[in-house]
Formats: sequence, structure tokens, C-alpha cells
Amino acid sequence: MATTVYAAATSTSMAATAVMLPRLPTITTTARCSALPNLPVRSFSTSIKQVSESKRSSLFQIKASEDASAAPDANELFNDLKEKWDAVENKSTVIVYGGGAVVAIWLSSILIGAINSVPLLPKILELVGLGYTGWFIYRYLLFKSSRKELATDIESIKKKIAGTE
Repeated sequence: MATTVYAAATSTSMAATAVMLPRLPTITTTARCSALPNLPVRSFSTSIKQVSESKRSSLFQIKASEDASAAPDANELFNDLKEKWDAVENKSTVIVYGGGAVVAIWLSSILIGAINSVPLLPKILELVGLGYTGWFIYRYLLFKSSRKELATDIESIKKKIAGTE
């Protein structure tokens, strides 16, 4: 079974070209336990011809446009971030919360790594997650009335967070 390999090349005019090339299967010898007879190995080198570069590039092409409105200017981005940072009144609180978020992500990464090293626990947790997902879909998403109930619950939570309730 031949699969396809994607090769990409770029030129100086902001154009990217992706080329689809057939990949030859590697022939490995394995022990087969089958009642079927072994078929002769087919040589792919004689059946695939070398394709010229121009023909290969015509198979599949992607070109990027030079639209100035699509990509923001780096100076504009930095100026916008500087304005927002200057508008923050309590910078030390933002730094403490940011550092706390980094530490929380680091600790959760360590915890997930420890859980993942226990042999059966990741599969059990995956089953628990699939079960909860199934229950959530059945409880809140399957029927129209329960979807409305979920929407009202979300709106009430938003109001509690915003402090308007």
C-alpha cells in the first residue's frame, strides 16, 4: 500500500508550493502464520517513473497572498500591548497572578506526569471522562428543553461572575 508524502518548497515571492509524492513501501520480512500462499514481491522501481520538477509542482500548489490587512504590523502590536500595560493600575497584582498561573501549570504538569506513570490509572480516568461526557450529552445536549436549561444556567453563572446579579 503506497502512502503519500508531502514536500514543501518556498520561493522568494511569498509563494509556497506543496508537492504530493508517492512513497514507496519498505519491504520487510516477517514471519507469517497463514494458510494462504505467499505472493511474489512486486518491484515498484520499474512501475514508477521519475516525474520532472515542473510536473510535480503542478500537482498541488498553495500560494500565499501579500495582503497587508491580514498580517498586523509588529510595531502596532507592541504599541497596543504597551498601551494596555500602561493602563493597568496594579501591576504587581498582575505579575503575581501571572507567576501563580505559570507555577500552577508547572505543578499540574508534574501531577499529570505522575498519574500517567501509574499503569492502569490513565485508562481508568479516560473511561471516567468518556462516561461523564456521555452523561453530559444525555443530560444537557440531547433534548431541546435541557439545552435551554443549560443556557439559563450559563447565563446565571455569567451574571454571578460579572456581579450583576
